[in-house]
Amino acid sequence: MTDKFFNNKIQSIKGFYDILPEATPLWFKLEDTVRKILAQYGYNNIRLPIVESTDLFVRSVGEHTDIVEKEMYAWEDKLNGDKLTLRPEGTAGCVRAVIENNLTYNGPVRLWYSGAMFRHENVQKGRQRQFHQIGVEAFGFDSPDVDAEQIVLLARFWAELGIKDVELQLNSIGEVEERAAYRKTLIAYFEKHMDVLDEDAKRRLHANPLRILDTKTPCMQAVCEAAPKLLDGLQANSRAHFEAVCGLLKQAGVPYKINPRLVRGLDYYNRTVFEWVTTKLGAQGTIAAGGRYDNLVTQLGGAATPACGFAIGLERVFLLMQEYGVTAHNAPDIYLVNVGELAEKQAFLAAETLRESGLKVILHAGAGSFKSQMKKADRSGARYAAILGDDEAAAGEMSLKPLLQAGEQIRCKLGDVEKYLTSSS
Repeated sequence: MTDKFFNNKIQSIKGFYDILPEATPLWFKLEDTVRKILAQYGYNNIRLPIVESTDLFVRSVGEHTDIVEKEMYAWEDKLNGDKLTLRPEGTAGCVRAVIENNLTYNGPVRLWYSGAMFRHENVQKGRQRQFHQIGVEAFGFDSPDVDAEQIVLLARFWAELGIKDVELQLNSIGEVEERAAYRKTLIAYFEKHMDVLDEDAKRRLHANPLRILDTKTPCMQAVCEAAPKLLDGLQANSRAHFEAVCGLLKQAGVPYKINPRLVRGLDYYNRTVFEWVTTKLGAQGTIAAGGRYDNLVTQLGGAATPACGFAIGLERVFLLMQEYGVTAHNAPDIYLVNVGELAEKQAFLAAETLRESGLKVILHAGAGSFKSQMKKADRSGARYAAILGDDEAAAGEMSLKPLLQAGEQIRCKLGDVEKYLTSSS
């Protein structure tokens, strides 16, 4: 019974994975870079719940989208019967928070959030069932400069991280009335090509025909490529808005490709939509995407409020950082070796003193010979081994031995260690 229990180890759920300590320094670099750039553009952080009402996503994302139909982790609360969902995306929850807390009462706001999202999808490289996003949303701005600002912000982000060969794809899907007229045109077009449509496309034909344009089915590519283009049917206001966005991107030196088949997978978008894509990750090539959603606040019960936003898929960006050789380290400055009765008594406080000066210090815990402690110091990745023996302890000193580069071992006062490490770095 006992043997069976210990041999039957519980493992992580498919699509839910651990981010191990060796990976977290690169994650820190990624997240810190995002925070720095968002602060430069005046975006403020908001912390949102992971669980929301299922109805929030049905009303915002769209009843006939893959997310709502197939991918959401939804359940009924056992205590009160509420229908709840693990958030599959962040925009809807952010809009709910803006309405509920009246965040635009004093004017437009720029917000960003981060955290785990959940979708029941086929697990692939760069696609997990629990994944992480950073979302950026601007509320109360109707002008095209905010659309362009968010796209340029992303261009700055890629440059800061050293990520290259990413392409900006851009489109406008117009307003509700323009899409309604286009929808009829598109249905009529696809009805002439029913023999080419797969079962998913046939099911969507009258419910959400724009989503057919985003198909990945090879045999449908040609017929979708030849389909009428929504851009051709835009009215003056939508066309002027899109042209202004394009003009600002040109002015900022950000190249783009107009992709008339880009419609995004969520129902709430209007006007500008965009994706940043790469060829380095196979099928999971979209690393950031977003657009304008001027009607969503009203749709969810708030006052009319124009809005624009995007999300960054952090797992995919992390893979790209590795692809381009971006590195990050979180190694300690010092591994504190202590040998001898007096040294062991003083080591704990010596480590605290070094930390007070801003150094990252690992204190060897537990007994061990000098040789075994030095082996652990080498494995720690620390820049220096700080050696505290009884002689050093009696003199208020320690010996510093370089571990990552050639150099002489030196002995100095405890209070001078930080100054020495700074001058030798």
